Parts: sequence; C-alpha cells; structure tokens
Amino acid sequence: MEVSLLHVDGDQFEQVDRRTVAGGQAAHTWRTPFGGREIEHTVGLQLRHDNVGEVGLHNTVAQQRLTTVRDDSVRQTGTGIYYLNTIPWTPWLRSLAGIRADSYQFRVDSDNPANSGKTSASLVSPKAGLVLGPWSNVEYFVNYGYGFHSNDARGATITVDPATGAPAERVTPLVRAKGGEVGFRAAPFTGSQTSVALWRLDIDSELLFVGDAGTTKPSRPSKREGIEWASFFKPARSTTADFDVTLSRSRFKDEDPAGNYIPGSSSRTMSGGLTYVEGPWSGGLRLRYFGPRPLIEDNSERSGSSTLVNAKFGYAVTKQIRFGFELLNLFNRKVDDITYFYTSRLQGEPAGGVADKHFHPAEPRSLRLSLMLQM
Repeated sequence: MEVSLLHVDGDQFEQVDRRTVAGGQAAHTWRTPFGGREIEHTVGLQLRHDNVGEVGLHNTVAQQRLTTVRDDSVRQTGTGIYYLNTIPWTPWLRSLAGIRADSYQFRVDSDNPANSGKTSASLVSPKAGLVLGPWSNVEYFVNYGYGFHSNDARGATITVDPATGAPAERVTPLVRAKGGEVGFRAAPFTGSQTSVALWRLDIDSELLFVGDAGTTKPSRPSKREGIEWASFFKPARSTTADFDVTLSRSRFKDEDPAGNYIPGSSSRTMSGGLTYVEGPWSGGLRLRYFGPRPLIEDNSERSGSSTLVNAKFGYAVTKQIRFGFELLNLFNRKVDDITYFYTSRLQGEPAGGVADKHFHPAEPRSLRLSLMLQM
C-alpha cells in the first residue's frame, strides 16, 4: 500500500464497499476404456459476478465527510471452463493433464467520466502432473502449471489519478503466474493422512494499492518458494484433528535500491483445529496464526504476529435445514488483522507528517448466527 497525500485537515478517510456477489459451478466426470485401462475425463464451468453498487474513498474529519476522492460502481463477471484428463498408465503411475480458460468482463462507472469504461481480458492456463505409488502407503507427486491473479477493475479503466489529476497508467486486468510443487502423501496409520510439498510461485507483477487515490498500479515481478506440511487424523469416530504449517520466502525478482522484500508477505503461517460430529450435532475449534511480515522493501519495519481462535457449533434439524453459531475471536485477542507503514499526519504533528505503522485491528469477540437451507 502506498499513501503520500497530506492535507491540513489530517489524514482520516472513509472507505466504502457495498456489493452483491453471485455465482455457481458445475462439473461432469466420465470414464472411457483405452488400451486395457480407464481414462477419466472431467469438464467444468465456474461463474462469478460481482455487482459493486458503490466503492468509494472520502476524506473525513471526526468521521464526517469533507470531500470525495473517488466514487465508483463496478460490475465484474468472471467465467472459467476447464478440462482435466487422468490416465493410470500402470498400477504405480498416473498422469494428470488439464487446461483452463478464463474470461473476465469489467465495467466501471466513475464519478469522473475519464475513469469510466469497459474492458475485458482472457487467459488460457495449462497444467500437468504425475503421481507415483503408492508404495507402503506413500505416493509421490510433481505438478506444474500456469495461473493468474486479477487486478482491481478500476485500475483497468483509469486514465486520470483521482487525487492529483495527473495521467495514470492502467494495470493489466489479468496477471500471469506460474508455479510448481513436488512432494509426497502418506497414510502412516488408519484414519490419518499427511503430506509435505516443496513449492514455488512466480508472478509477473505484484499489485500495489495507492491508498490516497483509491487506485492500483503494477509493481515488480516476484518469486515465492517454501515448504508446506498438512495432516489430519481421526482419534475417535466422531472427532477429526487437522493442521497446516507453511514456511516461505518471498522476494521481488529484480534488484532495486529500495530492497527486495515484498511488503505484507508472511514467512510463517499455521492453521489447525478439532471437529466433532455426532448425529445432528457438530462443533469445532479453529486456530489461525500469521507470523511477522515486512512492511517496506528493505525489511527495516515489520508487523507483529497474530493468533486467533474461533469456535463453532451446529445442529441439523433435517438434511436440508441446519442451524449454527460461531464465536469469532474466542479469547478476545487484541491483534492487528493488517498492518501498513507509510507517512501520515495527526493533530500537532509536523506538516510533512510522520512515517509510522498503521493497522486495522481484529474484530473483538463476536457471535454470528446462521441458518443454512440446502435445496
């Protein structure tokens, strides 16, 4: 995140995001005989539409709006189709090959007509993998493929910086990524499974959010690599325990005097939990840990870590009707959900502002009730 604009009324601002999200997916799998073996085919379709009635950025004082930096409505539709082919060549070797095509349509209606517009983008992403085994309840795998991340639709149609009026560079709507992994899966005893994978992900461009203008701009290409360990087991018929630990290293790929650390990228994450299901009753505990993160490219400023625990309980009245409630932040931990480092100005501070950490605190302990209907 980049924030640089200072004004005499301070740096308080309000962000607004009101949206409706709808979507769905469908898939079909069938098998065909070939050379004494069965080849498995899967085709699928995925669709998502975001109707953002208002996404805005406003300068405020004492939580009262003074001016509007930008105010937009956005409509974004993403459609993905894919095909996956699985062939068991021998009892101990099978291959997976797939291809996916994604198409996105963006429409932005801005309070500044110069930043309104329509655009679209498409990408085709091939993927392939091999699985060897199992031998002694262990199988080995290697996967490689292409993917992408989507950028903010407003950045894809922008022509004028909302804060300064200067010409603005448009971002690429879909940014190419490629990655691979190698590892193994094992079932050391009944009711258990564990897997370990070494992975790497290369992205053509990181995304930088410019907070004062409510815009995005492309940043440098990056490389992420690490190791992930995931396991689950059933200590009893009704109870399941699982955990996932990831250690990673994230850096920009090109050299820059500012440094090569990627702000906001965590090198240690962990999640785990217990789930209990007995008849219509269910419950569980879930822990989430994010390690410290660099806040600027030279790693001289870092965020703290955060650990949260959530609890959930449910009761199934029928197969179609289910009640539930969740206790979020069960222990009411006071931690930061996200942290930034940039220059801002509070009352009594120098006109040029002070470079410091800014954060969004985690929500306090709260209760969420739900009713789920399955048609």
